[in-house]
Amino acid sequence: MSTAGFNSQNGTGTGQAYANGPSQNPVALQQLPGVNYGMTHQPTYNPMQAKVPAPPGPGLYPTGPYQPVPPVSSYQSGLLPASYPSPPGQQLLTRPPMAGPPSHTPPQSASPGPGPRLPPAQATPPPPAVSSSSYYQTPQQPQPMAPTWNYNTAPPPMGPPSSMNTPPRGLAANHVSPATSSIAPPPPMSSAAYSSAPPAHVSHSTTQPPGPGMPPTSLHGYIQPGTAPPPMNPMAPQTYQPNRVPYSTPPTGPPTMKPAPPPTGPPMANATSPPPDGTVTDNGPQAPNSYNHVDNKLAGPPQPGSPGRHLGHYPSLPPGYQNTSAPHNAAPPMHPAMQAATQPYTQTPQPYQQPPVGPGPAQLSPSLAAMSLQSSTPEALRVVNLLQERNLLPPSPIPAPTPCLPQDLQKINCNPEVFRCTLTSIPQTQSLLNKAKMPMGLLLHPFKDLSLPVVTSSTIVRCRSCRTYINPFVSFLDQRRWKCNLCYRVNDVPEEFMYNPVSRSYGEPHKRPEVQNATIEFIAPSEYMLRPPQPAVYLFVLDVSHNAVETGYLNVFCQSLLDNINALPGDSRTKVGFITFDSTIHFYNLQEGLSQPQMLIVSDIEDIFLPTPDSLLVNLNECKELVQDLLKSLPTLFEKTMETQSALGSALQAAFKLLSPTGGRLSVFQTQLPNLGAGALQSREDPNQRASAKDIQHLSPATDFYKKLALDCSGQQVAVDLFLLSSQYCDLASLGCISRYSAGSIYYYPSYHHQHNPAQVECFQKDLKRYLTRKIGFEAVMRIRCTKGLSIHTFHGNFFVRSTDLLSLPNVNPDAGFAVQMSIEENLDDMQVVSFQAALLYTSSKGERRIRVHTLCLPVVNSLSDIFAGADVQAISGLLACMAVDRSVTASLSDARDAMTNASIDSLSSYRQSVLTIQQPGLLAPVCLRLFPLYILALLKQKAFRTGTSTRLDDRVFAMCQLKYQPLAYAMLMIHPALYRIDDLTDEGALNINERTIPQPRLLQLSVEKLSREAAFLMDAGTVMYLWIGRNCNPTFLTQVLGVPSYTAVPDNLYLLPELDTAESQRTRAFIGWLRDQKPFFPSLQIIRDESQRKASFMQNMIEDRTESALSYYEFLLHIQQQISK
Repeated sequence: MSTAGFNSQNGTGTGQAYANGPSQNPVALQQLPGVNYGMTHQPTYNPMQAKVPAPPGPGLYPTGPYQPVPPVSSYQSGLLPASYPSPPGQQLLTRPPMAGPPSHTPPQSASPGPGPRLPPAQATPPPPAVSSSSYYQTPQQPQPMAPTWNYNTAPPPMGPPSSMNTPPRGLAANHVSPATSSIAPPPPMSSAAYSSAPPAHVSHSTTQPPGPGMPPTSLHGYIQPGTAPPPMNPMAPQTYQPNRVPYSTPPTGPPTMKPAPPPTGPPMANATSPPPDGTVTDNGPQAPNSYNHVDNKLAGPPQPGSPGRHLGHYPSLPPGYQNTSAPHNAAPPMHPAMQAATQPYTQTPQPYQQPPVGPGPAQLSPSLAAMSLQSSTPEALRVVNLLQERNLLPPSPIPAPTPCLPQDLQKINCNPEVFRCTLTSIPQTQSLLNKAKMPMGLLLHPFKDLSLPVVTSSTIVRCRSCRTYINPFVSFLDQRRWKCNLCYRVNDVPEEFMYNPVSRSYGEPHKRPEVQNATIEFIAPSEYMLRPPQPAVYLFVLDVSHNAVETGYLNVFCQSLLDNINALPGDSRTKVGFITFDSTIHFYNLQEGLSQPQMLIVSDIEDIFLPTPDSLLVNLNECKELVQDLLKSLPTLFEKTMETQSALGSALQAAFKLLSPTGGRLSVFQTQLPNLGAGALQSREDPNQRASAKDIQHLSPATDFYKKLALDCSGQQVAVDLFLLSSQYCDLASLGCISRYSAGSIYYYPSYHHQHNPAQVECFQKDLKRYLTRKIGFEAVMRIRCTKGLSIHTFHGNFFVRSTDLLSLPNVNPDAGFAVQMSIEENLDDMQVVSFQAALLYTSSKGERRIRVHTLCLPVVNSLSDIFAGADVQAISGLLACMAVDRSVTASLSDARDAMTNASIDSLSSYRQSVLTIQQPGLLAPVCLRLFPLYILALLKQKAFRTGTSTRLDDRVFAMCQLKYQPLAYAMLMIHPALYRIDDLTDEGALNINERTIPQPRLLQLSVEKLSREAAFLMDAGTVMYLWIGRNCNPTFLTQVLGVPSYTAVPDNLYLLPELDTAESQRTRAFIGWLRDQKPFFPSLQIIRDESQRKASFMQNMIEDRTESALSYYEFLLHIQQQISK
């Protein structure tokens, strides 16, 4: 990616709308015609590339009068699509055509009002029989833009076009240039190699061939895994390969790396210049402890080894090096294969001999890989007709799919809660990925609270070429050499690594904890530091205007900090400070020796300065009494204030000056729109347009002040966390930039008031306690590496992108999630598995420099059926949600909605055309994607993307922020809430956790037809829980759980369950408490009666039902089928 591309990605230019990921105009991103940089890179799937400009068409959500319908789902299982009548006033979704005009004109809406319109459409036609170098027949001609995504491709260079002989800039450093690889890249495979028709006869040496005349399909009508055409160079299962370079004599010569891109981003002060030895391969400005050059300095001189991949098998591990999982913090038990391997290795390097027991880990021939897929995942490809099968939602939460790997590799693979891929089977080529029409990306939760092994070692073993940390998926060629699983370089095993500190034995490097655990943490030696590790520094910036005092938040904050002041993460060096502001800025001198805190007021907000720089941030242990005195007096200090103005920007500038020398965490509490001094904002929301606007305006920031300040903060290792407690519009789209680009967090409490909204007060208290006491990492950077041939091109989350694969995280917290999009740059023909590694370098609150490393291994497949079998529908939905947020900001909300709808149409169309061999009527999907249309519909009805329903602008922007930085498990509840019936809880199938019995009721579909007025239902929507009480609810539940004699006695504003000494009460509270314990935030509980005013917010989450502005699930399925069948 060019420098201009990075400036766009991070917004270092002036006045750019934020796009922490894709470039400013993602609709137009496509590879320049004729420019392929010498790589076998396929054009990326772009279903809108050949579409004509959109003619007017019927609307998705009509704006005419609402036609009443019964309060049940519109689902009718026995109805064929052709006979389904269009409901009055409702029009099905349509889509722009791929080529010619539609075959028929859809019925016009009965709605008289002009609604948002989408053009008619037809599904993607089967690809023409042309070379795979072009998915479309005329790719050189400019095409009109339309809403969809360029899946799995990097944005093209945005600066002047580079020379054809110049390698592209911005590629990750671990990607060896094809021109210097020892093996020429294989020729691009024509699209005919992936024809959807099955071959006449395919047999493998390890499977029984089908009988004469029997095609290799099942009764379900899909291609059996493993019956796809064989790869270009199929490998026999034997190990002996006469053309392979022997391990004992690797080719000499250092690997040639691609040139690193030039530095990008803002200048960073206090940076230590890298050593003048030319070893720096990373780029970007160097902040203190950015460790870019340290990361590569340790590599030492180049080591002889193969810079490219060997043809043939992925190397297997000798019996003594087969890796097994080990319980955390315990000595790993010996694998039977390890116990059997008792023969000592010879001291001299010898050519590796394959043992006769069969393939080891990471070595599967294509036929064996196909056989294992065939034997372990037929259920994932079972065909489901979505229009006929009603109850597709499983009764319990959906686990992540298991990659189809050998058992010994899968046992030690990374936990999917930490590291997850949208496709658990990686396609061999970009053209195959384009054909599947699903996004490929990773979802990470890198700093999750875990019990994990910690290694203290003077030598951290890493690949000398790509700097990958040694991990369970490398291969040991012998006792003294290991082969990197990302760049395939052969490295020496250091002498120190021969000793195993767990078993206290020597000469068994394969038993070290680094090679036994896919997630591990290192105590970093001094080489990983450019300055002494910073202390924990906490600065609190508090709004004390009249509006803030009225909300009453100051009392809650001060009391919570007093209660938890001894639990703040840190050591004897921990520092704290306080700034308050209204129309002026107030500092507090807490210097040791004062009898009471001293307040210093600076009224010149245009040229802010620090009155006493040395006494505003003080050592917490030495000045704890003064800090406590200040917290006790702050709420009363401003209780009589009539100051209504807010100079937030100036307060942030002062805080930045105060924290710049050390770095740290800046916690901002704001209750209104800042209207004075730097960063002043004006209201941009028109309440009358909340529901009727065709497109939502003002999703991008009004000023770049907060973004620029955030980038300055990031350069000085300062992260800004924003707490917004407001009953009025605060322009979160602008204020949120201060946290988004500094790796901070955003907390939002709409309509916060200490008397009128006690449920919000409880949430704020619980969230604040978690925030103050949770683990924290300072001055962090995270790098994501992947196997040669794969590339990362877009990041999602809160951070600053410092270089192609390096994220700057001034603070990292255990509740932050990240996502990345990926593409296939070079064909993966000669690989059986690929690996991904995320390394997080941070300073702990105790002043230790640590490195947390996660490694994920996934199989490579060469057939569409195997790709679909490994699809992770929740991860795909989570990644699409991130992409849709970016599209909403950079293009429009309607574009994002159309692109999400088209994503489900395209993937199911590809499945029908390319995987199914027996075409059947109906909307067919594999089991693994059966919930995909439901999740897409849920996203369309989610607060971030919904239309036709009154949604406050700040509420919408906050929902978008959550989708971008929440880990997948939490984001999915916000997309598709969980519904349970809880008036009949029993101990059957219950969990026992810490001597508590946790009932496990069934998950129910989000439809009114699942409700009953004789029952009570709990809905877990992530940040909020609803307890809906039916009008004729079981009296036992009312008395034994709610403590009221009758339904009419249930109070309107009840938000707490009474602690009653009954079995029913204990079960209900245990279940709700268990759901809350799984989240890092505290979801409020709203207890709603059938006629309550708050019932509307509960009913809006009934995703499967039709509303006046949105389709029902069944209507949405009909629309998808209509588009596919065109």
